[in-house]
Amino acid sequence: MVTWLSSKDASSFLGVSRTTLYAYVSRGLVRSSASPGNSHLRRYAGEDLERLRGRRELRRDPGKTAERALHWGVPIMESSITLIESDRLYYRGHDACELAESRSVEEVAALLWTGAFETDLFAATPLHVVAGGESADALPFVSRAQSMLPLVAVHDSLAFDLRPRAVAQTGWRIVNLLTSVAVESSDLENSIEETLQKRWIPRTAHALAILRAALILCADHELNVSSFTARCVASAQSNPYAVVVAGLAAMEGARHGGMSEKVETMLDELRRSRDIRKALSDRQRRGEMIHGFGHRLYPSGDPRAALLLEMLGRRFAKSPELTFVCSVAKAGEELTGDKANIDFGLVAVARTLKLPRGSALTLFALGRSIGWIGHAIEQYANDEIIRPRAKYVGEAPKGSG
Repeated sequence: MVTWLSSKDASSFLGVSRTTLYAYVSRGLVRSSASPGNSHLRRYAGEDLERLRGRRELRRDPGKTAERALHWGVPIMESSITLIESDRLYYRGHDACELAESRSVEEVAALLWTGAFETDLFAATPLHVVAGGESADALPFVSRAQSMLPLVAVHDSLAFDLRPRAVAQTGWRIVNLLTSVAVESSDLENSIEETLQKRWIPRTAHALAILRAALILCADHELNVSSFTARCVASAQSNPYAVVVAGLAAMEGARHGGMSEKVETMLDELRRSRDIRKALSDRQRRGEMIHGFGHRLYPSGDPRAALLLEMLGRRFAKSPELTFVCSVAKAGEELTGDKANIDFGLVAVARTLKLPRGSALTLFALGRSIGWIGHAIEQYANDEIIRPRAKYVGEAPKGSG
């Protein structure tokens, strides 16, 4: 969620006059909006102010900027997989939202891993599946996947071939294995999205396109925390199974994929409210977050969530649950000044389609595993270990005397 500052605080943060601040706004460098309850007062987006101050610091002190690079700072690694620019998401130059409505999950995986839509290399690779058991029923998807991946890796003799084509084939086996774990069945359909639809909501065939879009829109998102973790593990030349296990560990964190659980819980609470806007306002007054809104990389709104909500509207316009979700999205935007993000969008999909509890995170993790494999392929080819240095700020060494 975007943090907004008053003109006084924004000017102080940048160390400039208010006239200069207004000039930044007119040049499109800083977003400004009317303050809630007082249209005559303006407020300014904190992330834009941080970005602008970061550019100035880079010119004055490159060393200090390097310290900030790991926290939404300047780019620190090269990658040819994903570009986030002008509120749009691109996979190897292709608009991800367009891919979500025109390509299969398999084709997008091939694009991220090889640079082309050719899926022939997957045809000959044997798929791993696993049937669900009673002991697994009580565990969430991420825990079940993390326990299963190492067991399968031990018996996959091809997993240690780290050449690009071989890793892509291993990656396809892993993604299908995760799908099998997600639905707790060894019976796979022709595609990942078909398997999910047939096992989760067999009577809702027209939901297939939405499941496909959700997986594709989650496939990669540049150097997010799970993808960076995956690259670090790959840089040590760990096998792709270990890379995905590491990605899953980061994914379930409350500040990453685990945010969907917070959104889901919030919506459960709001479902019992007669006045959604008031209930959200009460959350703010209590100092509680309104989860699922705003994204630092999309100042004008997360295109992934926008597409998912639009697709749901096209196919499930009469759904009471979608009506409820959209009312929350509208009220949340009015109160925060931010639009719904991917966490909200995935929960909207899960609630509208009546998917099993926790499916939002499952969709996120399944889709993002494709990106982790793509980053692993790049990192293996780079053949360098990721090993930043730490700036020591502890107690000084003591003399021997």
